[in-house]
Amino acid sequence: MIDVRDPQHERQYRAVQSRDARFDGVFFTAVRTTGIYCRPSCPAVTPRPGNVVFYRSAAAAHGAGFRACRRCRPDTVPGSPEWDHRADAAGRAMRLIRDGPVEREGVEGLAQHLGYSSRQVHRLLVAEVGAGPLALARGARAHTARLLVETTSLTMADVAHAAGFASVRQFNDTMREVYGATPSELRARRRPSPAAGYLTLRLAVRRPFDGTGLVQFLDDHAVPGVEAVREGTYARVVQLPHGPGVVELTPADDHVVARLELSDLRDTSLAVQRCRQLLDLDADPVAIDAVLGADPRLADLVADVPGLRLPGSVDPVETAVRTVVGQQVSVRGARTVLGRVAEQLGEPVTLGLAVEHGLLRSFPSVEVLADLDPESLPMPRSRGRAVATIASAVVAGDVDLSPGADRRATRAALLSLRGIGPWTADYVLMRGLGDPDVLLTTDLVLRRELDARGLTPDDTDRWAPWRSYAGLHLWRQATSPTRITS
Repeated sequence: MIDVRDPQHERQYRAVQSRDARFDGVFFTAVRTTGIYCRPSCPAVTPRPGNVVFYRSAAAAHGAGFRACRRCRPDTVPGSPEWDHRADAAGRAMRLIRDGPVEREGVEGLAQHLGYSSRQVHRLLVAEVGAGPLALARGARAHTARLLVETTSLTMADVAHAAGFASVRQFNDTMREVYGATPSELRARRRPSPAAGYLTLRLAVRRPFDGTGLVQFLDDHAVPGVEAVREGTYARVVQLPHGPGVVELTPADDHVVARLELSDLRDTSLAVQRCRQLLDLDADPVAIDAVLGADPRLADLVADVPGLRLPGSVDPVETAVRTVVGQQVSVRGARTVLGRVAEQLGEPVTLGLAVEHGLLRSFPSVEVLADLDPESLPMPRSRGRAVATIASAVVAGDVDLSPGADRRATRAALLSLRGIGPWTADYVLMRGLGDPDVLLTTDLVLRRELDARGLTPDDTDRWAPWRSYAGLHLWRQATSPTRITS
């Protein structure tokens, strides 16, 4: 029996009544009389309160027997921003699951990353989101399969293989259960892809969205040969489990147009997730701006740039290396050095999308960086040793830079390495691991800006858990982009 007077039910139902897109991906609305679940902003007629059940994940709605709405497509919403700032085991698990370890290593591998038993992880996730890791991974497979069905001309057998299904029969059964349609029916409704040979899709984003500023930041820090920006479009080479790929990202007002060219379509889901991490697409800008804008000493910056995003990473190890190289040098100087490192150690890439953007190679892998002679790097010896030390520590398992890392433990592990100080460790957490609540109080530019506004580090506690965004606002105010660290 649904208690429509329950305060949580009432709050969620009001969001559905107002079709509030801010809650898309935060929870899902299932209608008992139709057997369909929707995003809160679905334009369909609002059901009666007693007919509505709310779920924390699409996988939980699937497990309860509901299928996805064909009109609002709830499987395409941004992810819940809750998991980006939660530091507990549930937050770590959800961040890690997005990166696909269940597909590659199974539930045991996921549990090992988290330091729990597989049974504990299952119980934890069922309690938090209403579905275990296998159900969450199954939902992700179904979404990837739908993407491939609707945007490529692959045979259904190839789609099933690329999406990670064990058999075509399992693929067909899952698609019918989740979407209420066979793969062939989904393909019949598709729109022609505008770029044959590439995957072209829209990445959902919450508004407001400062996509222009985000691309400008990435342009200012782009590594020659690995990344490029042209006419508001960012492109780069990414290293994925089954080979290199190229992603091209063009922000719009309420979405990002993505073109992907992958060596192996089994990496589709992971490539999309890496793009979302890079552009911080699961953030809740309304909540962030409300907290930061409530401080009179920060309100003017928030008003000038609503929807600011925190530039993320497609590879935290790469971010760590770039951070070390960028210490005490200009961004231009760091880009030059990093371009030489990539030219010296990166793998050549000849994919068509890479050629189109003048991209030549991938960034060196962590294994290559761990095995190199630090003195062979085109940088001061101390910095070269720090690069090799970080890579070796990651390979040895002494530093965890995975999406599900315990951020506090990672910071301590980084600080134990020679050549890594608080500023470097915090910057890696902020951009490499997407920590939204890091304020670089040891950064001289930020300290000057805080002093100018009459703020002490203690005053910034009111900005939690969004201090990373506050720091980026202050950086933008205090310095031109070409002087911000790499």
